[in-house]
Amino acid sequence: MTVQARESLGSRNTRRLRRQGLVPGVLYGRGEPVAISIEERELRRALTGAAGLHSILDVQIDGRGSTHASILKDFQVDKVRGGVVHVDLQEVRLDQTIIASVSVHLIGGEDSPGVREGGVLSQPLREIQVEALPLEIPEHIDLDVSHMATGDTLRISDIAVPDGVTLLDDPETVVATVTAPTREEVVEEEVEEGEEGAEGEAAEGEAAEGAPEAEASGGEESAEG
Repeated sequence: MTVQARESLGSRNTRRLRRQGLVPGVLYGRGEPVAISIEERELRRALTGAAGLHSILDVQIDGRGSTHASILKDFQVDKVRGGVVHVDLQEVRLDQTIIASVSVHLIGGEDSPGVREGGVLSQPLREIQVEALPLEIPEHIDLDVSHMATGDTLRISDIAVPDGVTLLDDPETVVATVTAPTREEVVEEEVEEGEEGAEGEAAEGEAAEGAPEAEASGGEESAEG
């Protein structure tokens, strides 16, 4: 991937670059960081390959000199338009391990006995930290949940990773669970309905008791008249 070194910095220049279809960024390496700009189409093409955001990029500055094996360290996205507005690249040595975040994909959820019985499959943790050589960082890690019954839990310690990859997070961290389906409580509604019925009967009783009094009162008035 060819990038251009940029000498002019500041928000005005970065806005100008973006209008030209360029993404400003910084290449961090063994020496001083280098301010760069990348064609947005070139960056998108490089990061939408098989390895995605974990791609090893052969970066060449101004189209000359040696290439720098680099990874995407960080990026910023426009909250309104959704495009990438800034990138940080990190030069790496292919013979030294690096730490990266890798997404966990649950597979076989529809075949899980717990899910078939109406249970709910949840994934509290979607990314894990791994350490490996740059070229051995997996695109993602699959976790088979097809055997999970209601009440089962899978943790980081249950994840199998390729040789050369080390998991760095707490082994007891929960990755997937299957919980029993929730049931609606109808007991309270029945009690409330019963109370309303009792209150209604009491009201009718009071009305019935009040009726003779009204009649008697009416009779007295008639007699006085």
